[in-house]
Amino acid sequence: MRVSLRWIRELLPGLKASASDVSERLTHAGLEVEAVMEIGHGLEPVVVAEVKSIEAHPKRSGLRLVLVDRGNGEQRVVCGASNVPDPGGLVVLAPLGTVLPEIGELTARDIGGVTSEGMLVSESELGLADESEGIIVLPPGSAKPGTPFLEACPAARDTLFEIGITPNRPDALGHVGVARELAALFDVRFEPPAPPEAKSAEGDVTALVQVENEDTERCPHYGAAAVVDVSIGPSPDWLRWRLHTLGVRPISNVVDITNLLLLGFGQPMHAFDLDRVRGQKIVVRRARAGEPFTTLDGVKRSLDADDLVICDGEGPSALAGVMGGEDSEIRDTTRRVLLECAYFQPRGVRRTARRHALHTESSYRFERGVDFGAIPTVLEHAKGWLSELCGGRVVPGTIHAKGPAPELPRIRLRSSRLDALLGAHVPFSDAMALLGRLGFEETDSGEDADGDRHATVTAVSWRPDIRREVDLIEEVARVHGLDRIPTVLPAIAPQPPRTSGALERTIAREAVSLGLSEAVTYAFVSPAELSAISAPQPVVSLKNPLTEERSVMRTSLLPGLLEALKRARRRGERAVRLFTVGACFLPPSTAERSAAAEAARPRGAGDHELPEERPYFAAVLAGPRPAYLSQPVAHDVWDAKGLAQELTERLTGRSASVRLAADAPKHLHPRGAGEVLVQGRVAGRFGPLHPDVVDALDLDGDAFVVELFLAEIEALGKATPKFSPIPRLPAVTRDIALVVKDEVAAEAVQQVIAEAAGELCESVELFDLFRGGSVPEGHRSLAFHLVYRDPKAATDPDAARTLTDKEVDQRHAKVEKAATEKLGGALRV
Repeated sequence: MRVSLRWIRELLPGLKASASDVSERLTHAGLEVEAVMEIGHGLEPVVVAEVKSIEAHPKRSGLRLVLVDRGNGEQRVVCGASNVPDPGGLVVLAPLGTVLPEIGELTARDIGGVTSEGMLVSESELGLADESEGIIVLPPGSAKPGTPFLEACPAARDTLFEIGITPNRPDALGHVGVARELAALFDVRFEPPAPPEAKSAEGDVTALVQVENEDTERCPHYGAAAVVDVSIGPSPDWLRWRLHTLGVRPISNVVDITNLLLLGFGQPMHAFDLDRVRGQKIVVRRARAGEPFTTLDGVKRSLDADDLVICDGEGPSALAGVMGGEDSEIRDTTRRVLLECAYFQPRGVRRTARRHALHTESSYRFERGVDFGAIPTVLEHAKGWLSELCGGRVVPGTIHAKGPAPELPRIRLRSSRLDALLGAHVPFSDAMALLGRLGFEETDSGEDADGDRHATVTAVSWRPDIRREVDLIEEVARVHGLDRIPTVLPAIAPQPPRTSGALERTIAREAVSLGLSEAVTYAFVSPAELSAISAPQPVVSLKNPLTEERSVMRTSLLPGLLEALKRARRRGERAVRLFTVGACFLPPSTAERSAAAEAARPRGAGDHELPEERPYFAAVLAGPRPAYLSQPVAHDVWDAKGLAQELTERLTGRSASVRLAADAPKHLHPRGAGEVLVQGRVAGRFGPLHPDVVDALDLDGDAFVVELFLAEIEALGKATPKFSPIPRLPAVTRDIALVVKDEVAAEAVQQVIAEAAGELCESVELFDLFRGGSVPEGHRSLAFHLVYRDPKAATDPDAARTLTDKEVDQRHAKVEKAATEKLGGALRV
C-alpha cells in the first residue's frame, strides 16, 4: 500500500520526524517500508507565470505565441493547448533547463521560425496525472508571478512509502490507521480528523429510501445517507493529484471522494444514483441461485446462493463488499446520491471474490476486516465532502440497519506473563501506557498477593487481530522496540563439531564438473521410505507434519534423491545423473560416527541426547551414459565406482582404493556393493540398488548410487600435492589376462599378482573385464597391466639400472604361476 507522508503530517501535526526516521520506525514495528518515492522531485525550477498576451503563430495553425510574465521578466513560448487563459490568467511555466519526468531536459526549440523559451505544462507532463486535457490553469490571485510551483501548489510535492501490509493489520490499509500507529510509535497526540461542515437540506433520509437488512449475520451493520443537489464534475487539483500519486485513477468528484475515504479510513464505500434505486428501497440479502447480475465492469454474472447482494426494489444493485452494479453507477446527470457504508463478514466476501474472480480494493479490505466501529464517522465525512466539493446538501438523518455487533474482547494482561514472554523486563506502567497510545482502554487493574500486577483492557474495533493476552504483549514489544529486547542464546546440549560448509560447496562444484546435476531435496521424509532402504530409524519426528511423506527428519539422503529419479522416469527422462548434499539426523550411537564426533559426544545423556547432524553426499546414476555419435550404453557399477573414487581423491588429495563391502548394506546388491578407502579408512560406498529397494520404491528400473561420508573426508584433511620426478629409466610392461570364477573378487586377483611380482613391480592396474566367447559360463576374464622398474629409480636414481627382459620374464612367470595355482584361474590367450 502507498502512504503519503504529506497526508500523514496533516493527520499528525505534531509529527516532526524525517521521512527516513518514519520509514525506519514503521519497519521495526512490523509495517515494512519496501520503497520510498519522492513525488515532485526535480520540479523546483517550475514557476507560476501570468499571461500577458496571446497571438497566433505566423506559420503554424493550431499554435499560439504566449507572452508570460515569470516574475523577473517576460518571455515568449509557443503553446498548442486550447485552454490558455486570457491575459491576466495564471499558468505554470517550465523554464529552459527543467527536467520533466516524461520529456527530459527542456532546451530552446525553433518551431516554425519562432524560438520557444520554455513550456507551459500540463499535469501529465509534471507527472501529477496519467493524462490531461490541457495545461494547468491556476485560480486568479492564488499566487504571484515567479512563485515556485511547489510553493503555490504544495500538494504536488510529497514523499510516498510503499508498505507491505501483513494480513493481520487491516488497520494499516488506511492513512488514519497508519497515523494512529505513528502517533503511538513517536508518542505524538492523535486526534481523529473532523468531517467538513455540510449544508443541510430539508426532510429526512427515511422519506427517500428504506433499508431492509435481511442477513445480519453476513452484514452486521449497513449504514446509508443521502446528499441531494450535487453537481458531477472533476475533482479539485489537490484531490486528483493525491489519488494519482497513491495509484488511483481520478474519475469524478463523487467517486473520487469515496476513493479518498477508502485510502483515508480503509473503509470501502459505494455511491448509488438515488434516482436509479428502484422502489426507493435497499435490501441486503443472499442471492438466489443463478440470479443474473451485471457488475460495474460490464460482465454478466450468474450469482450463487452464498453471495451477499445489495438490492433495490427489483433486483441486485451491488455484489456486497466486492463491486457495484452497472445500472446504479454515478453518471454525469446524477443529482441525488445515496451513500453506502457497511461492515461485511470477511469470510463471506472472500468466498464471493474468489468465486467470481473479482479482487478489488474493496474486497481486499473487507476480506481482512474493516473497522466496524468507524461506519458513522466515515458517513459523516462522506456527507461533508460531497457538500464541500460537489455543492450538495445533506439530507438530515442516517440509516443504520444493524444486527448484533461483533463483540470486543476484554483481555487480561499480567506483568509476569509479559516479562516471561518478552524475555526482558518492561515496567508494567510503561506497558499500559503504550497500549493506551494504541487506543486500548484500561477497565480495571490490580496486584496479586505475590506482587504480580494485572490489568484488563478492552480491544478496539480497528484491530480484529487482538484477541488474546499474547497479542497485547506483541503490541507492547512492537511499540517498545524489538531492538531493545536483549538477545540471549538459549542453553542447549553440546553437539559434535560440524563441518564448516566449505566441503559441501567444494564437492558440489566437483560433482557438477563431472557431469552431474544437483537435486535439492527435502530434509523431511516418510518412515516408509527410510524403511525401504534399511536406513537407521528416524530420531526426529514432526508433531504436526503437513503429510505423512514429510513426517520425520531423514537419516539418509537416498529417499529424496530416489524420489527425484522416479519423477524423472515418469516424465520420460531415462538418462539420470543427479546428486545432493545435505545433513542427515542420526542417533549418536550410529556405527559410522567419526572419531572427532565420538570424542565430542556428550556422555551420560542417555535417551535425552540430541541427534547428530552429519553431512553426506549422495549421487544416483541410471539409464544410458552421456554419448556423442555412438550407441548409448547403460550405466553400470563401474561408473559408480569411478565417480566415488574420483570425488574422494579430489577432496582428499590422496589416492583412494576400492574393495568389496565387507558387510554390504541392505539397500545395495551384495555382489556389487563396494567401499571407497583412503589410508585404510572408509570414506564412502557405492553399488547397484538392491532389486527389493527398486520394487519397494517403484523406481521402474535399475540404478546405481554413491554415498560419501563428508565428516570422515573432512577429518582426513586435504593432502598437499607432491610431485615425483619423471623416471630416468624406462619401464618394462607386461599384460596378463586371467579367467577366474565370478565369485573371485578382482581385488583378490590384484593382491596375488602384486605379491608374486614383488618389489620389481611398480603398479598393477585392472584395465579390462570380459564375459562370453571362449570364457566358460560362470567365469570372467580379468586383464591387468603390470609396470616393472628398478625400485631404486625412485629413491636413488644414480644407483638404479634398467631391467632386462630376462629377469622381467622370470618374475612375470612367477606371477602367472601364482595366479593360476592360488586362484584356480587359467591364462587367457
